[in-house]
Amino acid sequence: MGLRFFLLRPAIFLFLLLVSLLRCATASVTYDDRAIMVNGQRRVLISGSIHYPRSTPEMWPDLIQKAKEGGLDVIQTYVFWNGHEPSPGKYYFEDRYDLVKFVKLVQQAGLYVHLRIGPYVCAEWNFGGFPVWLKYVPGIAFRTDNGPFKVAMQKFTEKIVSMMQAEKLFQTQGGPIILSQIENEFGPVEWEIGAPGKAYTQWAAKMAVGLGTGVPWVMCKQEDAPDPVIDTCNGFYCENFKPNKNYKPKMWTENWTGWYTEFGGSVPHRPAEDLAFSVARFIQNGGSFVNYYMYHGGTNFGRTAGGPFIATSYDYDAPIDEFGLLREPKWGHLRDLHRAIKLCESALVSGNPRVSSLGNNQEAHVYKSKSGACTAFLANYDAKSSAKVFFGNAQYDLPPWSISILPDCKTEVFNTARLGAQSSQMKMTPVNSAFSWQSYNEETASADDDDSTTMNGLWEQVNVTRDATDYLWYMADVKIDPDEGFLKNGQSPVLTIFSAGHALHVFINGQLSGTVYGGLDNPKLTFSDSVKLRVGINKVSLLSVSVGLPNVGVHFETWNAGVLGPVTLKGLNEGTRDLSKQKWSYKIGLKGEALSLHTVSGSSSVEWVEGSLLATKQPLTWYKTTFSAPQGNDPLALDMNSMGKGQVWINGQSIGRHWPGYIARGGCGDCSYAGTYSDKKCRTNCGEASQRWYHVPRSWLNPSGNLLIVFEEWGGDPTGVSLVKRTTGSVCADIYEGQPTLSNWARLTSGKVNRPKAHLWCPPGQKISQIKFASYGLPQGACGSFNEGSCHAHKSYDAPQRNCIGKQSCSVTVAPEVFGGDPCPASMKKLSLEAICS
Repeated sequence: MGLRFFLLRPAIFLFLLLVSLLRCATASVTYDDRAIMVNGQRRVLISGSIHYPRSTPEMWPDLIQKAKEGGLDVIQTYVFWNGHEPSPGKYYFEDRYDLVKFVKLVQQAGLYVHLRIGPYVCAEWNFGGFPVWLKYVPGIAFRTDNGPFKVAMQKFTEKIVSMMQAEKLFQTQGGPIILSQIENEFGPVEWEIGAPGKAYTQWAAKMAVGLGTGVPWVMCKQEDAPDPVIDTCNGFYCENFKPNKNYKPKMWTENWTGWYTEFGGSVPHRPAEDLAFSVARFIQNGGSFVNYYMYHGGTNFGRTAGGPFIATSYDYDAPIDEFGLLREPKWGHLRDLHRAIKLCESALVSGNPRVSSLGNNQEAHVYKSKSGACTAFLANYDAKSSAKVFFGNAQYDLPPWSISILPDCKTEVFNTARLGAQSSQMKMTPVNSAFSWQSYNEETASADDDDSTTMNGLWEQVNVTRDATDYLWYMADVKIDPDEGFLKNGQSPVLTIFSAGHALHVFINGQLSGTVYGGLDNPKLTFSDSVKLRVGINKVSLLSVSVGLPNVGVHFETWNAGVLGPVTLKGLNEGTRDLSKQKWSYKIGLKGEALSLHTVSGSSSVEWVEGSLLATKQPLTWYKTTFSAPQGNDPLALDMNSMGKGQVWINGQSIGRHWPGYIARGGCGDCSYAGTYSDKKCRTNCGEASQRWYHVPRSWLNPSGNLLIVFEEWGGDPTGVSLVKRTTGSVCADIYEGQPTLSNWARLTSGKVNRPKAHLWCPPGQKISQIKFASYGLPQGACGSFNEGSCHAHKSYDAPQRNCIGKQSCSVTVAPEVFGGDPCPASMKKLSLEAICS
C-alpha cells in the first residue's frame, strides 16, 4: 500500500504541475491591432468608471451589480493617493478607501477591473489626487523630469502594484485586473513643458512596465506613449482617434457621460441618444474598448472635491445617479446598445470594416469574419434630417444623428436615437422637516488670541494650513487717530483686499462688513468697500476660505490661495495706507473645528442655545440637531436650500461642503440630442442653487439619535432644512410602431412580425398606481410633459390600465388593434405612456 502511494506521488505531482502550467499559459492579457485579448480571445470590452471613495462600501455590491446588468464587462477606477497616504509613509486602506475589497467585489461579480493607478488622477479631486505633503518635499516639481517627484511617485505606484500582486488580483494570477494605467492625460502638459516632459513620459512608462504586472499598461491622451504602453483617447467623441502604432488597439478610456457640477454653475446633462451614438460610431470605426466616465459618479464627501469650486455632488449625469439609482432612459438605452454590440462581437474583432456611402452624410460600415459572420452599422450624420437608405435588399429609416446596428447585416436591432428603454421622473420627498435645532456662535478671531501666530506681511494660505482646514484667519490692528478727516465728514475709508481666492469674509471689530468669492473660471477675488472705523485700535479679521485645491494645470503645485495682497485703506489723512507689510496674526481653522463640534463628544463641550434664542441668518454659526433614521431603504439627502455656505456632518462623518447660496449662472434652455455635444449644452438649474440636495448614506445612520451638525458661514435659516428620500415618481415609455428592438433578433428565424412593446416598471417596493398619460398616435413632448397630438386613439388608456395598474412591471404591445384601430393610417405612429409609481 505504501509502495503504491509512493509510486503514485510523482504522477500526481506531474499532473498538478501540468495543470499549473496550463493555467499560467491561458491566464494572459495581450493585445493586437484589433482588440485586447484575454486568454487568447479578442474582446470588445464595455467599461464604466465607479470610484470607490465616492460611495460607501455598503453601496459597492449594488453599484457593481447594476453595472453588470447594464452590460458592462469592466469596472474602471482611479487610485487616490491622498486618501491612501495622508502623511508620508502612513497608509490607509479602510472604509471607503478599501481598494482591495472593492476589486474583490468586482471579481465576485464576474467583471474585470481597469486600475488607473496614476497616481495623478485629476478627477475633479482635491489636488488632483496628490497628498498635500508632497508639495513640501524639498526640491520637488510635479509631473516632470524631477528626482524627488519621481522617487515619491514610484514608491506609491510600487506600493499599489505590490498590494494587488500579494492579493493575486492581476489576471495573470487569476484575478480581475486586466489593464493598468500610469499617469493621466499628461500629453497636453508634456507639450507645454517640452523636453523635461518627454523625458518624464519615457521614465514613467519604463517604470510601470518594469513592475511586472503581466497586464498591459495604458496612457490616456498621450500620443507618444512608448511601447508597449497603449495610448488611448478621452473625450465626448473619439471615432477618429488612432493609436500611435498600427499594432495597438483603438481604446477610449473616458467617454464623458455628462460633466461635473461647479458651485455657481448650471448643471450639465448629456442626452442618452447622443451618448449611444458616440459609442456606436466609435465601435463602427474599429474601436474595441470604451469606458463611460462616469458610470456612477457619486459624492465628493468631506473636503475631497478639487477644482476649486467643484460641487459636493459628482453625479456627472451618469447611468447610475449619485444616490445609486438607475438614471433612465440612459442606463436602459445603453444596456440595449451593449446587447446589440455583443451580438456583433465575433465579426467586429475579425478585421477592418468595409465602408461605403449610402447618401449625403450617410454611410455603412460592414464587418465580416472568416467564419461568415456579417455585421453592419448604418449611420446618418445629419443632425437635422432623417434619411431613408437602401442597404442590401432592404430600406432602413435612420433618424437624424443616429446609427442602426444590424448584427447579421439584415436585421436592425437597435438605433441610437430611438429610445426603447423607459424614462423615469425622480422626486425628493421630505421625511423629516421638523428638526429641533440648537445654535452656537463661532467667535471672530482676533490678533489677541493665544493660539494665533504673528508675523510681518501676508502668508499664502495652504503654506500655513497644509490644507487641514478650509479656513485661515488673517488679523491685523488698524490705528485711527482722533484727527482723521473722515470722522468729521462722514465719508468712511475704503478697504481694498486682493486675494488669490477662493472666498473671503471681512470682519471689522467683530462685525461682518462683507463677503466676496471667486468662481471656477477665476478663483481670484477683490473686496473693496467702505468700512466703519472708530478712534483707536480697530480689529480687522479676514476669514479666508478655500473651496478645494486645484486638480489640473501645469505645475499646479505652485498655485496660491488666500490673501496675498495688496491690502490698502484709502481715505485717510495720509491718503492710502498699505497694510500689506505690517504685522499680521494668523489662526488656523475655526474654534468649532478645534473643539470637534461635529462629533458627539465635541458637541457636548459647549453650551448651545435653542428656541427663541436660536441664531438664524447670522454668519459663522454652528447648528446642531438629532433625528431618527426613516424607515425603508430609499436613498436619503439633506435639502439645504435655505442655507448659504458651509459644511455638514452626520454622526461625525463629513457629508461635504454645502453652498446653495451660490446661484447657478449660464444658459439653460431646450435640449436636442442631435448635433455635436459639449459641456455647455443641455444645462439646467439656471437661477437656482447649483446643488440643493446633499447625499446622506444610509450606512452612516443609526436607528435613532443621529447627530446632524451644520456650520454656516454666510447666515442661513436651519428651520428650512429637511431630510428627504429619493424615489421614482413616474415612469414613461415612448415607442414607435415598427421600432427596431433586440426582440427582432429572436424573431428572425421564427418569421414573426415585429411588434415592439412599451415596457414599464417601478422599483422594488413600488407599484403602478395610475396611468397619468397614454396616447397612441402622434403624441408630443417628453416624459413628464406629454400631450396629445393631432392624431390620438381614443382607447389609448384601455390596454395600459388593464395591463399595468397594481403591478410592479408590465408591457403594452404597440399595434393599432390594441387601441381600437388605426387613428391615422398614413402616419408613422407611436405610443407614449406615463405611469405613477407609489
